[in-house]
Amino acid sequence: MLSRIMARAMAALLALTAGATASDLPDLDGRTIVAVTENAYTPLNFADPKTGEGIGWEYDAFNEIAKRLNAKVDWRLASWDTMIEAVRQGQFDVGMDGITINDERKKQIDFSDPYMTSEMFMLVRADEDRFTDAKGFAANKDLLVGAQTGTTNFYVAVYDVLDGNESNPRIQLFETFGASVMALKAGDVDTVLMDATSAKGYMGAAPDAFKVVGGPLGSEQFGFILTPGSDLAAPINAALAQMQADGTIEALNKKWFFDYKSKN
Repeated sequence: MLSRIMARAMAALLALTAGATASDLPDLDGRTIVAVTENAYTPLNFADPKTGEGIGWEYDAFNEIAKRLNAKVDWRLASWDTMIEAVRQGQFDVGMDGITINDERKKQIDFSDPYMTSEMFMLVRADEDRFTDAKGFAANKDLLVGAQTGTTNFYVAVYDVLDGNESNPRIQLFETFGASVMALKAGDVDTVLMDATSAKGYMGAAPDAFKVVGGPLGSEQFGFILTPGSDLAAPINAALAQMQADGTIEALNKKWFFDYKSKN
C-alpha cells in the first residue's frame, strides 16, 4: 500500500519536473522564511522523543527547499486550529501540517503545488476485532472516533463513515492530532482516521499498538500554505519540481516511510 501512496506522491509532482537545474531557481539572497507547523503529525512533523527537536518529512523537505533558494528558515510552532488564519494574516510566511488542498481553504490562503498525495484509512488498536471496515464501525453505535475539528480527518469521519451530522456524539474532539491517537491507544476512542503516510508512521513507532483496517476512504493532496499573494509561491514550486526531478522527494519518502519505521 505504501508503495502506491509514494507513487501517487511522486506523480503529483511529475508535471513540474521538466529539467529543472540549480541555475533555474530564484536566489532569495539569504532571506529568512518564517515557517510554522504543529509537531503532532508523525512522520510529517513531530518532536524527536529523545531531543524534543522538531523533525519529520516536512522539516527535511522545507529545509532543503530553503537551501536551494538561498534562504534561511525560522521554525515556529502553532496549533492546528490557529495555523491557517495566522498564515493568512501574515504572522508566518508558510505553514505545513499535512494540510489538504481544497477549494474552501483556497478562499483563505494560497497553496504551493502538491508535494504528496495520500489516502485516508482507519487506524485502530492492534487487538481490534469488533469491526473490519467503515461500514462495520458505523453499524455499532457504541464505537467512537477521535478527530480534530476542521480537519480532513473530521470531515471524512462525518460524511464518509457516519451520518453527515457534524455534531454526532460518536465523534470525540481533541485539540491535537497526537492527542486523538493517544486516546485511541488508551481505549477512549475506537478509531482515528488519517492518511496512509501518518498511519505507517504510528504503526512503525508502535508496531504492537496499532493496525489499519478497511480500504481507503478517499484521497487528498497536501500543499504548503502561504499568505495570499505571497512571492514565495513560485520559488517554492520551482524547488519542489527540482527535488522531484533529482530524486530528493523519493529519498525523503524512503527515509521517513521505510527507514524510520524499521528503526523505531
